[in-house]
Amino acid sequence: MRRLNLGGMVKYFAPLWLVVLCFGGCNRELNKPASSVTATPEEVGMSSLKLSYIDSLVVQYREEHKFPGGVFLVARRGQVVYYKSMGHRSLETNEPYRKDDIFRIASMTKAVTAVAIMQLYEKGKLGLDDPVTKYIPAFEEVGVIDRIHPVDSTYRTIPSNRKITIRHLLTHTSGLAYAKPRYGDLFTIYSKLGFNSRIGLSHPSWSTAQIVDRIADLPLAFHPGEQYVYGYSIDVLGHVVEVVSGIDLDTYFRQNIFEPLGMEDTYFYLPKEKHGRLVPLYDYLEGKLIMYQREEPISVDYPKFENAQAYMGGGGLSSTAYDYARFLQSLLNASQGPGTYSPGQVLRGTPPLIGRKTWELMTSDQFEKLNAAGKGRDNRIGLSYALGFALTTRTGIEAKSPGTFEWGGTFSTKFFVDPKEELIFVGMSQATAMYHQEFYSKMTAIIYGSIED
Repeated sequence: MRRLNLGGMVKYFAPLWLVVLCFGGCNRELNKPASSVTATPEEVGMSSLKLSYIDSLVVQYREEHKFPGGVFLVARRGQVVYYKSMGHRSLETNEPYRKDDIFRIASMTKAVTAVAIMQLYEKGKLGLDDPVTKYIPAFEEVGVIDRIHPVDSTYRTIPSNRKITIRHLLTHTSGLAYAKPRYGDLFTIYSKLGFNSRIGLSHPSWSTAQIVDRIADLPLAFHPGEQYVYGYSIDVLGHVVEVVSGIDLDTYFRQNIFEPLGMEDTYFYLPKEKHGRLVPLYDYLEGKLIMYQREEPISVDYPKFENAQAYMGGGGLSSTAYDYARFLQSLLNASQGPGTYSPGQVLRGTPPLIGRKTWELMTSDQFEKLNAAGKGRDNRIGLSYALGFALTTRTGIEAKSPGTFEWGGTFSTKFFVDPKEELIFVGMSQATAMYHQEFYSKMTAIIYGSIED
């Protein structure tokens, strides 16, 4: 049952007739204290002028039909200093994006699931090096691809030389890949076994447990722990949360993450009254934006499915920029320990969901050996991986401070958190297979260039 949040209403008084008129939703942001910026950039050591370059960047990419726009939020020291919606939700209606629009955040779900795992870890409910078979016996007989017959894509496996652990799943070193064409023969095998690129988002009839049992039947790309490959690992962890906690992932998130943080617009499956806030999806044709029209086994309107009990911990959530910023601020607050955040501030008042030492573990470099062997996520020096997201270990690639953690979603969403600068960024757009990856890199350069203290 949803809690009614009256906290933001006590300071607004209106005649009864106005309250009655607005009750049906004339202002969806009435109770959102962060519906606008809460401090000037100069108050937190940033430049208003330089941050405004974000506007020019978005306009440029929209005019060149490279990017549709969206909602973009920057916060520093617990204060929102940039929060704008720009562009249009649809080429057909030219309806502008709104700050409270809901976006499919896809793989930004992974960070939420990782936090759930770390909550259970610090309660002594599981160990990071526990074998996943302790919680999901279906993984007992996993095999590693040994030989593939190119004529008919039949294959032979050998037993894995070690068990998949919780840590392997958190770091995508389990050997489980996504069913994506870039994985070649493995993609063909996964497709034959009934997997496609959208199963990591939802399924109209399979439950989480059923999907994970089918994932356990997939052959591994390599022995667990040997290298990085992006895949269904965090989806498996979503079911681990269910097994350990005794409740489904949707309920766990709601009780332990969303409600404590006041995340009122984050769901696996949207209530019908919020369907209109889910933005349409753009696609690319010959490098230009078009509205998404492909027919796929799983509709991109999956957030509007009737609740099918498929809670994909690796990609199933939809959210708003403001909701996700509260989640990120909670992680930033965890880095500073209890008593360092101020409940009176809009973002800084979000309670940390894990302890400081747990946060330090979660954001520690897990790939020192793999990186040295050239088997990590990225061969560029200074880019590594922690428990659930990418990690910057040294300055050199971008201006981000060492310790910055980040990730994004396949539909052009992006976040990063820089604990040293107490800086948060959330970018929400909605275009599949973003062709212009440099867009967020340019926006990042603008944000860091605006820091003046």
